[in-house]
Amino acid sequence: MTFTTQRLKKAARIILIGAPGVGKGTQTERLLARFPQLASISSGDLLRENVRNKTSLGVQAEATMQSGNLVPDSLILDLISSEFQSKGWVSSAAAPTISSSASFILDGFPRTATQASNLDTLVPVNFVVHLVTPPSVILSRIASRWIHEPSGRVYNTDFHTPKVPGKDDVTGEPLTQREDDSIDTWKQRLHKFEETSKALIEHYHKKGCLWRVEGDTSDEISPRLFAEVERRFC
Repeated sequence: MTFTTQRLKKAARIILIGAPGVGKGTQTERLLARFPQLASISSGDLLRENVRNKTSLGVQAEATMQSGNLVPDSLILDLISSEFQSKGWVSSAAAPTISSSASFILDGFPRTATQASNLDTLVPVNFVVHLVTPPSVILSRIASRWIHEPSGRVYNTDFHTPKVPGKDDVTGEPLTQREDDSIDTWKQRLHKFEETSKALIEHYHKKGCLWRVEGDTSDEISPRLFAEVERRFC
C-alpha cells in the first residue's frame, strides 16, 4: 500500500495491543509512513542496543539476563526514559515532563497492567489501539507463512507467494517455517496474551484512551486506523 503523508497537529503517544500474529508490526510500519512525525520506540531494540554499547543500563540488563532472570520493569522504564531524554522529549528523570513534540509508537512495553501503571509515571499515553482479528484467520495466516531465514524475507502462500513454490525469489534457496509459527506454539502465546491483556485493556479503557478496531486483514484495518489518528491528532 502507498500512503499520502499527513502532519500531526497534536502529539500522538501510541500503543498497539493485539494477539500474536494480528499485524502490530505491519500497522506500525504503515503509521510511520503515513505520519512521519511519529517515531518507533521498541523496548527490545533499546535493550539490545544498550547491551551492545555496554551502557550502564546495558551492563545491568546483561548481568540480569546472564543470571537467568527477566529484566525488571524498572530497568525497562529507565531505558525508555533514557531514550526520551536523548531525543529531548523528557527534561529529567527525577521529574519527567513530556515534550509536546513527542509523538511515538511504543513497541513491546507495556504488556501488563502493572507495567502500564509504571509507564504512566513517565509518560501519559493518549491513544491505545486494540487490534482484533479472529483467531481462525490468524491461524490460517500463520500456517501459510514461510520465510527465507538468512535474509528475513517473508512469503505467504495465500497472498504473497514466491515465484517458485518453496524457494526464495532472490537466492532460490529453500523457504522454511519458523518454529514459533507452529499452531501449538501460537495457541500457547495466544493463551498467555489473553491472560495478561484483559487487565491491560481495562487499565486504558478506564483512562479513556482505548480504541478497538477489528478486521480480517491489515489492509482492512489500516484505513480505519489512519482515519482515527487523523480525527484525534490532525
